[in-house]
Amino acid sequence: MAKETLIISLKGAQLSDPARALTEPRWVRWFLISLAVIFISLFLLVPLAQVFTAALAKGVQYYLDAVLEPTAYAAIRLTLIAAFFSVLFNTLFGLASAWAVTKFRFPGKNLLITLIDLPFTVSPVVSGLIYVLLFGLQGLLGPWLRDHNIHIIFAVPGIVLATIFVTFPFVSRELIPLMQEQGTEEEEAAMVMGANGWQTFWRVTLPNIQWGLLYGVILCNARAMGEFGAVSVVSGHIRGLTNTLPLHVEILYNEYNFTAAFAVASLLTFLAVLTLIAKTIIGAKYAREREVLPTLIESEAVS
Repeated sequence: MAKETLIISLKGAQLSDPARALTEPRWVRWFLISLAVIFISLFLLVPLAQVFTAALAKGVQYYLDAVLEPTAYAAIRLTLIAAFFSVLFNTLFGLASAWAVTKFRFPGKNLLITLIDLPFTVSPVVSGLIYVLLFGLQGLLGPWLRDHNIHIIFAVPGIVLATIFVTFPFVSRELIPLMQEQGTEEEEAAMVMGANGWQTFWRVTLPNIQWGLLYGVILCNARAMGEFGAVSVVSGHIRGLTNTLPLHVEILYNEYNFTAAFAVASLLTFLAVLTLIAKTIIGAKYAREREVLPTLIESEAVS
C-alpha cells in the first residue's frame, strides 16, 4: 500500500510540474556550458589556431612552397590513393556484410560480427606488423613474392592493405544497426511482388540506408586519410614514394623544419574540418531518417 501511494505521489508531482523534473538551476546550466566552452577552446580551437599560425609564420609564399613541393605532392597523392581504395573496398564489404548479417540467418553469423570489430581491438601498429610478418622478405610469403618480383611491403600495395584493414569496420557498423531496425518486411514484400535479389537491393534496401551509408563512408575516409600507425610500419618512410601526409609531417618535424611541417599538417586540418562539416550534415539527415522511420512503419501497418 505504501509503495502504491509513493508511485501515485511521484506521478502527481511529475504531472504538476514536468519542467522542474527535466531542468536544472540556471547557475548549473551556465556552469556546465562554460566548462564545455573552455574545454573545447583549450583542446580544440587553440591547437587549431596554432597550426595555421605556425604554418603561415614565414609568409604565404613559403607556405605554398612547402605544400606544393614534389615530396609533399607525392604524399598527398598517395594519401588520396589509399583513401580511395579503402573507401571503395570497405563500402562494398560493408554493404555485403550488413546485408548478410541483417537479412539472412546462417551458421557463423556471430563470428562474422566479431571479425568485423577486430580492427577496433587491435593496435594499428600491430596491424601493420601482421602484414610485415606475412609479406616481408622474412615473412611467410616473402620468398615467393621476391622470386616473382612482387613488392607489397615498403610499397603502395602494403599501404593500401594496411589502410583497408584499419578502416573496414566503419561502414558495416553504421549499416548493421540501421538495417536491423528496418527489418526485412519491405524486402519480403518486394520478393512476393516478383522482384529478384538485385532489384530488391537497388530499389528497396539501398534507398532506405543511403544516409547511413554516406555517414559510414565519411568516417572511413577520415580515418584512412589520418592513419599513421599501421602505415608507418609498412611504408619504410621512403620520401616521395611511400610517405603519406601524416608520415611526411613526422619527417619534416623530426628534421626541425617546423614551419613546413605545420604547413603540410594544415592540409590535414582542412580535411578534418571538411569531414566534420559533412559528418554534421549527413548525421542530421541520418538522425531525422531514423526518427521518421518508426512513424512510417506504424502508418503503413495501420493502413
